[in-house]
Amino acid sequence: MTPLMLGNHAVNPPVVLAPMAGITNVAFRRLCREQGGGVYVCEMITTRALVERIPKTLKMIAFAEDEGFRSLQLYGVDPDVTEAAVRMVGERDLADHVDLNFGCPVPKVTRRGGGSALPWRRKLFGRIVRQAVRAAAEHGLPLTIKMRKGIDDNHLTYVEAGLIAQEAGVAAVALHARTAEQRYSGQADWDAIATLKQALDVPVLGNGDIWEGSDALRMVAHTGVDGVVVGRGCLGRPWLFADLEAAFTQGAGYQPVLPSLGEVAKIMSRHAQLLVEALEDERHGCADFRKHVAWYLKGFPVGGDLRRSLAMISSLTELDDLLGKLDPAIPFPVESLGQPRGRVNAPGKVSLPHGWLDSRDDDTVPEGAEMEDSGG
Repeated sequence: MTPLMLGNHAVNPPVVLAPMAGITNVAFRRLCREQGGGVYVCEMITTRALVERIPKTLKMIAFAEDEGFRSLQLYGVDPDVTEAAVRMVGERDLADHVDLNFGCPVPKVTRRGGGSALPWRRKLFGRIVRQAVRAAAEHGLPLTIKMRKGIDDNHLTYVEAGLIAQEAGVAAVALHARTAEQRYSGQADWDAIATLKQALDVPVLGNGDIWEGSDALRMVAHTGVDGVVVGRGCLGRPWLFADLEAAFTQGAGYQPVLPSLGEVAKIMSRHAQLLVEALEDERHGCADFRKHVAWYLKGFPVGGDLRRSLAMISSLTELDDLLGKLDPAIPFPVESLGQPRGRVNAPGKVSLPHGWLDSRDDDTVPEGAEMEDSGG
């Protein structure tokens, strides 16, 4: 594949780490970058919190010195606030790339008219994207969007939204091929990604059900996309980015990365150490690492007592002592390949503002739509 171009930056391999709240902090991004190339997006930042300079939010915008292409995702519902936030990113040199979130299906977001609910209001959506692109262009920042197919199967928006974004001047469009109603259930609709690719001239990125490097190759072959976005597939598996780089470099004959339990233990230790360094506090870093333990050990024959102990660590020494009790020779559980990771939930009715579906051309900002803090 030809490199994915975001402005003047060539993304090769054409792989993007999706922002995930509480996951894609500076420590996790560094761990993933040590495995392979791509674009690694920080946690989602709310526009209101950024322009009001909320300390917690400003702290979340942390990039390592060796992050050569700093990528930031913004969430907002108000066009003027979004424009101000993007301009602030440029003026303060906070990032090299801005992505706008129109894909989040979480109720606290959609009930405000944000995330995956917003493209239904096409005029409001268009205002947000146009004003954001204008602010980004002032500072030479490529601006992209990430969205879902729509609210549900009866309220699909992805093709029209893609065309609106393209006309506004975005550098690329990413599609998570599920509706908001699906959340993270069922299978991603790769045919929808192919439809969007056929409709647009700007680069299109596909997101959904990429668990292995081979899945990325299948998605490209099936849809013709210019690159892939990876979210849940890398949870407890940062080496997926080495897998993806090998797949895009070598093609279908590549050899997947299958680390032994001993090799996984070394990566777990490295991850915890990076979190401690990033948070500048050993106890907090170890506490943040606990949620990753089950993902790392998925499929491995590790006893319940040891799993529970690992998920309760409070120091790096304690972690390394417990990791030392694992059998390093145990091979990777191949039966877990291609299986969903992270959130796997049932479809659910989408929470929306009152009267949200009544008009597609109402471009007023819902009262109380802007969230004042960032994070999960």
